[in-house]
Amino acid sequence: MVKTSGVRLGSRAARLLARLGCAEIRPGLTERELGGIETRFGFAFADDHRAFLAVGLPTGEGWPDWRHGNAALLRTWLDRPVEDVLFAVAEAGFWHPGWGTRPARQADAVVGARAHLASVPQLVPVRSHRYLPAGRETWAHPVLSIRGADIISYGCDLVDYVGQEFGCPQDGTEEERPVADVTAAFWADFLSWSNQEG
Repeated sequence: MVKTSGVRLGSRAARLLARLGCAEIRPGLTERELGGIETRFGFAFADDHRAFLAVGLPTGEGWPDWRHGNAALLRTWLDRPVEDVLFAVAEAGFWHPGWGTRPARQADAVVGARAHLASVPQLVPVRSHRYLPAGRETWAHPVLSIRGADIISYGCDLVDYVGQEFGCPQDGTEEERPVADVTAAFWADFLSWSNQEG
């Protein structure tokens, strides 16, 4: 059921994007291509993200080119969420409450943060600075917008993200989207904090 729901959700997001005409859509990634990407970069796409890319591969400004893109650039993109948090630790005094007491010296704080961040769930770029958590047999994560330690939800799931990003909020004409309470540890904390502030 979970896999079917994830595939359905990703397919709906891909169809909505194609209908909106906001990106050039190339033929979707094959199972072999998806598996090769996962092996090469050491992560597994979430089921909805995998289905989204299998239906059609969005290309153009801001979209990662999983088929022909430069491997070093894709690796930089994959590393960016952690690097952004490290930058916030170094330059903005950010410190996650779960890490204990912040070291007094900036250099020690960065080293400590890097050690903590080594075990956080991998985020995978959807477009620009919008990310989904990795993880086979997971789906319906919120799409995260990440700039430094400023991390917010930019859609409650992939379909909602496409609607929000490209100005076409859901109209309810299709069947109701399944709801999942799956969120990625550590990254979900930022959403909790912003909910408490709002």
